[in-house]
Amino acid sequence: MKTQKKKLRTSLVFAIIVFTVLLSISLGLICYQTFYSGMIKKYKNYEETILNLAVADFDWDAVETSIKNQQEDAALQSLRHRLDYIKSSSSIAWLYLVEPLNTEPADNMKYICTGNTPEDYQGYKDRGEDFVRLGKLSGTEYPPDVAQSYLNFFKNSNPGEFWYYPNKTEWGLVYTTSVVVRNSSGKALGVLSVDINMNEIEKAMHQFPLVISVAGITLGLIFVLALGIWLDRRVVLPLSRLKHAAAQFVESSHGSSDPNALIFANPDIHTNDEMEALSGALLTMTDDLKAYMKNLMHETAEKERIGAELNVATNIQASMLPLIFPPFPDRKEVDLYATMTPAKEVGGDFYDFFFVDDRHVAIVVADVSGKGVPAALFMVIGKTLIKDHTVPGADPADIFMQVNNLLCESNGAGLFITAFLGILDLVTGEFKCVSAGHEPPYILHNGQYVEHKIKKAFVLAGMEDMKYTTVTLMLEPGDKVFQYTDGVTEATNAHEELYGDERLNAILNKTGDAAGRDLLAAVKTDIDRFVGDAPQFDDITMLCLEYKSRMQEK
Repeated sequence: MKTQKKKLRTSLVFAIIVFTVLLSISLGLICYQTFYSGMIKKYKNYEETILNLAVADFDWDAVETSIKNQQEDAALQSLRHRLDYIKSSSSIAWLYLVEPLNTEPADNMKYICTGNTPEDYQGYKDRGEDFVRLGKLSGTEYPPDVAQSYLNFFKNSNPGEFWYYPNKTEWGLVYTTSVVVRNSSGKALGVLSVDINMNEIEKAMHQFPLVISVAGITLGLIFVLALGIWLDRRVVLPLSRLKHAAAQFVESSHGSSDPNALIFANPDIHTNDEMEALSGALLTMTDDLKAYMKNLMHETAEKERIGAELNVATNIQASMLPLIFPPFPDRKEVDLYATMTPAKEVGGDFYDFFFVDDRHVAIVVADVSGKGVPAALFMVIGKTLIKDHTVPGADPADIFMQVNNLLCESNGAGLFITAFLGILDLVTGEFKCVSAGHEPPYILHNGQYVEHKIKKAFVLAGMEDMKYTTVTLMLEPGDKVFQYTDGVTEATNAHEELYGDERLNAILNKTGDAAGRDLLAAVKTDIDRFVGDAPQFDDITMLCLEYKSRMQEK
C-alpha cells in the first residue's frame, strides 16, 4: 500500500511540475509578445506624431523650388530650422528628408534636409565635417534593397500613409517611420523619416525572458509545494484510507458466507467534499450489501424449498398420468401411447385413457389455461371429474355438461379447460367424441391422416349450463386417432414462426403407418428441429389410439 501511495503522490507532483512549467512558458511568451507589441505601438505613435508635426502647415511648394534649383534658400533654411527644433525637443536619433534614387549600388539616396541638435552641429565641427546639405548623396549608407523599399514607398504610397521599418544599423537597432512629403498638388517631393534608437528596448527584451524564467521557477516551486501538500491531505491520504478499508473488506469476505463477517472500517474522512461523500457512500454500500446477502441467502433457501416442492409436484403430476405402455397388454383390439412435455416444472395439459366397460375404451386430451401450479391443480380436478363421470352408457356431451357445471361452481381463479373426449366401441368401431374448444383430431384411414373438423363447443369451466354435441365416427381395424394440444401447432422458433397445421399434417403422413410410440417421437423430433434453441412456452401433449381389431361380442 505504501508503494502505491508513493506512486500516486509522485505522479501528481510530476503532473503539477509539467503543468507549471508549460504554464510559465506560455505566460512568458504571451507577456513577452504583449510587452514587445506595446512598445512597438508606442514608438509608432510617437514617430507618427513627430512626422505630422514636421509636415503640417509648411510651404512645400517653396521646398519643391529649392530642390529644383538645388539651392539652400530661405524655404530650405526654414525647413531645416523646423527639423532642428523637433530633433532637439524629441527623444529621437535622426530626422531627415531624402529623395530615393536607387540608380546605383551606392549613392542610391539623395538628401534634401536633415534635423540636428546643437550637439550634432558641434560634433560636425569637431570632426571637421560639414553637416548634411541639400543634394548630398548617401554613398553606401543604404543597402540596395532598403533603397528600393524607400523608392517603392515614394512612388506607390497614398497621401498621409506611413511606412514602418525596423532595421539593424551600425548604430544598433533602429525603428524607422516614414511619410511621403507632397506639394500642394499632391506631387511627391521626398520621404521624411524619423529614427528612434531601440537599444534600450532591445536590452529590456533580452532581460525580460530571464526575469520571467526566474519568477516563473520561483512561483512554480511555491505553487508545486503548496498544491502538493494540499493534494496529499485532501486526495492522497483519504484515498489511502479508503484503499485500506476496501482491502480489509475484501480480505474479510474470503472464506466466509456470513454477511456479519464482512468488515469495512470507517475511513474517518472529514474533507467536506466528494471524498467524504465517497466514504459515506461506501459505508452505506457495505450495509446494503450485507442486507442484500442476508435476503439473498433467505431467498435462495426459499427457492430451494420451492424447487424441491416443485419436483415433488412434478412427480405427483407425472404419476397421475398413465405412464405404463402398452397400457392394456392383454387387450389385442387396441393400443395406446401418449406423452406430455410441460413448459414448466408442472403443466396444465393432461391426457387419460381407460376402459369404461369391457368393450368401450375412452381417451381424454385437455389443456388448462395458464401454467404452473394453479393450472396443475385445476388439471387434477378436471381430470378426476371427467373420469368419474365417464360411466357405461353415458353420452360424451352429457359428461361434459355435468363436468362443466361442477367446474364453474369452484372456479374463483377464472381458469378454463379445452378438452376432447372420445369413446371407442371395440365391437362396432363406433367412435363417439365431443370437443370443448379443443383441437380437432387426425384420423388415419387407408394409410392417410386426415384432420376431422368436429363441431366445437365452449370451453369447460367458462360458463354454466353450456350445451355440447356428440359426434360419431366409424373406425375400421387399422385406423388410428391422433389427438394433441395447441402446444404442438403453436410451438414457436426464434423468428416467432408457428409450427402450424401444415407441418403437423406433413410429418404425420410422412411417418405413415408407424406405431404410436414411433409416431409421437417423430412429431416431437420435427417440432424440436423447427423450434431450435427457442424456449418452450406451452405444454406439448400428444396421444395416439390405434384400433387394431374388432372385439368379438360376447
